[in-house]
Amino acid sequence: MQPLPGRYEPAPFHRQEPIGLQTSWTLDFHDLAFEWRRLFSEVLGTFFLVLVAAGAPVVNAQSHGQVPLDAQVAAPGLMVMAVIYFMGTISGAHLNPAVTIAFALRRNFPWKRVPGYLVAQLAGSLLASGFLRATFGSLGQLGATEPGPGISAVTATLIELVLTAGLISVILGTASGARNIGANAALAVGGYIILAGLWAAPISGASMNPARSLGPALIGAHWSAWWAYVLGPIAGGVVAVGCAWVLRGPPSSAASEAAQGTAFEDLTGQR
Repeated sequence: MQPLPGRYEPAPFHRQEPIGLQTSWTLDFHDLAFEWRRLFSEVLGTFFLVLVAAGAPVVNAQSHGQVPLDAQVAAPGLMVMAVIYFMGTISGAHLNPAVTIAFALRRNFPWKRVPGYLVAQLAGSLLASGFLRATFGSLGQLGATEPGPGISAVTATLIELVLTAGLISVILGTASGARNIGANAALAVGGYIILAGLWAAPISGASMNPARSLGPALIGAHWSAWWAYVLGPIAGGVVAVGCAWVLRGPPSSAASEAAQGTAFEDLTGQR
């Protein structure tokens, strides 16, 4: 059909039809030709997160107290917000082994891709910690997370469990509704990280992220209660997944899209 004179006719919009439960974005996700981009995205995002989260205490020590605690806990939340905006469509912006495992338990992310994401996140943390060590030496214990004065490792573990359960509940909830790549999710996740740090940082450091804690521990050899920052967040993620099943039932396709990233539709021209 020829368009009427003077009338704008938009170009036809082609979208790959679903195949079973798969759509174009899931097919793109399973194309391993793009996996290196996703893994690089997780390395880069985690690098920036740990650079800010661990770097704030380091710079505070270097500057003799010019980075107060409220700024130290706000910085990683703002960084996560920024990372979700600039690379959430690439890899889902997990940046956290507890998040990746929770998405897999929730059946929004395939287990076979979990090891690659975990290695990428740890690599990003090690790179950030190594950069801080090369730049500032061992100041501020490289931002290592450890229980506060008079706080036992068990208490720190429980606090990390509860904090991470809340964080991943926010992530899973916004992924199911507003999508993890959207403005609402970035604000909600970043805001929660800041809120958790404001009240819990003096207790456990409010890590909520094994990668964030393991990088400074490995590079700086600070092993005080390190297991609390692995066990607590992973257990918290499991609790959050259980809560998600109670609140929302089976996983949604929107949450899978958020967990897996969607940018490759643009690269392949399929959407």
